[in-house]
Amino acid sequence: MCLCNKKSKLITSLIPWILTILIIFSFLGYFIPIFGQEKPTAPIMLEGRTLFYVSESGQYTAEQRAREANNHLEKILEGREAPTVVAIDSEQEVPVITINNRYFLSVTYNDVPIGKSLQGQALAWKNTLEVAIRKAEYQRTPQYYLKAIIIAIADIFLASILSWKLGVIWQRWLKPLKTTPTDPNPSTSAYPSTSSVKLRLVGLLFLLTIIRGIIWLVALGHISRLFPQSRQWSEIILEILQISLITDVFPLGNQKYSVLDFFILIGLLAGLVTLTRVVSRVLKSKLLSATGLSRAVQDTTALIFNYTLIFLGTIVVLQVWGLDLSSLTVFASVLGVGIGLGLQGVAQEFISGLVLIFERPIQVGDFIEVAGLMGTVERISVRSTEIRTLDQISVILPNSRFLNSEVINWSHSSPISRLQITVRVAYGSNLETVKKILIKTAKNHQDILSMPPPQVFFSEFGDSSLNFKLLVWISQPYKQFQIKSDLYFNIDSQFREEGIEIPFPQTDLHLRSSDVSSPTLSPELIHSLTNLSNSLAIWLQHNSNHQTVQDKNKEIKSNKTTKKENLSPDEDHTSN
Repeated sequence: MCLCNKKSKLITSLIPWILTILIIFSFLGYFIPIFGQEKPTAPIMLEGRTLFYVSESGQYTAEQRAREANNHLEKILEGREAPTVVAIDSEQEVPVITINNRYFLSVTYNDVPIGKSLQGQALAWKNTLEVAIRKAEYQRTPQYYLKAIIIAIADIFLASILSWKLGVIWQRWLKPLKTTPTDPNPSTSAYPSTSSVKLRLVGLLFLLTIIRGIIWLVALGHISRLFPQSRQWSEIILEILQISLITDVFPLGNQKYSVLDFFILIGLLAGLVTLTRVVSRVLKSKLLSATGLSRAVQDTTALIFNYTLIFLGTIVVLQVWGLDLSSLTVFASVLGVGIGLGLQGVAQEFISGLVLIFERPIQVGDFIEVAGLMGTVERISVRSTEIRTLDQISVILPNSRFLNSEVINWSHSSPISRLQITVRVAYGSNLETVKKILIKTAKNHQDILSMPPPQVFFSEFGDSSLNFKLLVWISQPYKQFQIKSDLYFNIDSQFREEGIEIPFPQTDLHLRSSDVSSPTLSPELIHSLTNLSNSLAIWLQHNSNHQTVQDKNKEIKSNKTTKKENLSPDEDHTSN
């Protein structure tokens, strides 16, 4: 079980970080080239593949130059002129790239990066065009289509294998963690709580689902890049996605933000929450545990530190993201009105949670009874409190319930509490023996404290029993039902050995007859009762005589049997 627990912690800690790193690098690799463009450019494309980018030149924009060049490339491939010759005309003012002795594109100073010459840039574009045209011509042959189909089938097979392996990881490694054992005493438990395990499993299942989706997206994207027709559509879709993500369309304050900006903000906030949880966990496990403070104080301190760090970190993240907090005054006022009107319940639970955290009438690890529920406090948050009952069922209660109703805290200030065991014995029992048995039974139980010592009180003379109370002290309130059961079993066994009776409730019923004056009864009723009485007397006499005759017959038969047994030894002696 320890190995399974360590494996759970390792998987839980590694998967979110790995997935976060992959997503961050994917975003950076995809969008950094877009943000790195200082001048407006447009791509030169051939069957969905981007070859290079051109800039504006004189009265022509980058889009106009790219559109004209792309149309020229499509006509060349559709005309199927072979061989295709790409050359550079250096006799002009600027180098001109020609294809099959036809004008294709001029290389201007705006197209040349810093540190490179016009001729060098033209030569690089020429080589790129030659390779791309030869590749496009090859990809239109039947041999390539056959190869592409085989690669597509291999991609689908590989994606299926990876998806199946992720399912195996869930079935064999993660899903069995649902049965992780839990100890009813959280203060000494070496296992995570049931609710935390389930929450982690839900998060891991969500991450595995995302990974599966990414695997299939990558496979489908690679397949779409294999064929010229699907490659063009995929490029169009990606271009639309880029434009929709980086276009500023959401006004907030004095600025506008794009969808990608909100994704970045969500990622930063998620990273902030993850970081604060890690820091709080390290603070609790490394620093606070070394101070010798109780578990409740450690949890409260870590919780306050966590929320404080999230609050301050959120302000810093919003400032770094570029949001002017002063522009949110209207939003804050609207939010305040919403809290006052529609979110009263949430605000009440939030304030109640703060009261529980700072005042600490109940703490994590306390054994309490509230609203008919008995259990151990597992977690206290600003909105609700989790209680794990003796049946290992997690119950989530709103924090206001603990302030508006009566709460019995068996662990408040001290877990030591007293139990009362009621015992009844029959009248006439030896009271000293009863007292010795009760004291001995209590002292022999390992979960009962020796100090204060057990006590026995003769409480009262009951209707059908002598009533005693056995008072014992325990330090584990969550075991009180088991302790009571053990004591009752042992007391019953000792009473049986000593012959002490535990009486049943008894009630004496006295019936008194009264003379009823005959004038109140009708003559017909008196006659009927008289006949019934006479018939009953005759029936009883008949049965009595019949029973007497049967008894006499049995007696005669038994006498005859006795005489025969007495005569048989004498006859044997005479014969001898």
